[in-house]
Amino acid sequence: MKQIHQFTAIIEREDNSYVALCPELDIASQGNSVEEAKNNLIEALQLFFVVAEPSEIQSRLHEVT
Repeated sequence: MKQIHQFTAIIEREDNSYVALCPELDIASQGNSVEEAKNNLIEALQLFFVVAEPSEIQSRLHEVT
């Protein structure tokens, strides 16, 4: 059964590209546009959940205040 999680994405312009960060897991990606940076971050998060051990997920996961 698939679980659905909602995470924060902070996307900022950096020179001529965009950097996307998920602060809850400290995972980042980048792209040439906001949409590309967002899509790359989603892919990075999906891959993380495929390969990460549950203990690693728990150790990285934290609340954003």
